[in-house]
Amino acid sequence: MFIQTEATPNPATLKFIPGRIVLDAGTVEFSSREAAARSPLAERLFEVPGVSGVFYGSDFITVTKASGEWQQLKPAILGAIMEHYMSGAPLLADGSATSDDEREENEEFYDDADAETVDMIKDLIETRVRPAVANDGGDITFRGFKDGIVYLNMKGACSGCPSSTATLKHGIQNLLRHFVPEVIEVRPV
Repeated sequence: MFIQTEATPNPATLKFIPGRIVLDAGTVEFSSREAAARSPLAERLFEVPGVSGVFYGSDFITVTKASGEWQQLKPAILGAIMEHYMSGAPLLADGSATSDDEREENEEFYDDADAETVDMIKDLIETRVRPAVANDGGDITFRGFKDGIVYLNMKGACSGCPSSTATLKHGIQNLLRHFVPEVIEVRPV
């Protein structure tokens, strides 16, 4: 098994590509050792000293470090990923890609009168924003729309990334304002 690694715009996060499907649908983020209890792989990764976050995308895993250097962390992380796939263990112990906390976190809010505008915003995020952000090892999902402000949830390499504010303000905000005149601003949740 050959696992590729890629840098992300967030220097504290590295993207690991195992060359196979990681998640069939959606994304899952683990920001603590306790949250990782539902994933054998995430548990293994949190055993590596310095690991502070794990994120699963469709065909990649991003790992965020709180301390240490990638030169020292990378071999242990690669070993944990390889051991997991060789063991045949499931990625998620409960088989569900969404926990109760994530379901609550993903609840959307917007006025029914804005439904058409929200559909356009969601379509742009799905077709233009999410694929680009996935390339960087993260994910951005729609959370809400109120008073011309779009609220987005940033995960994986995107959360805590030094360039995330620029991505939101200059990239996503400009894109949405261009296609959806009702959008005034974009903010992270």
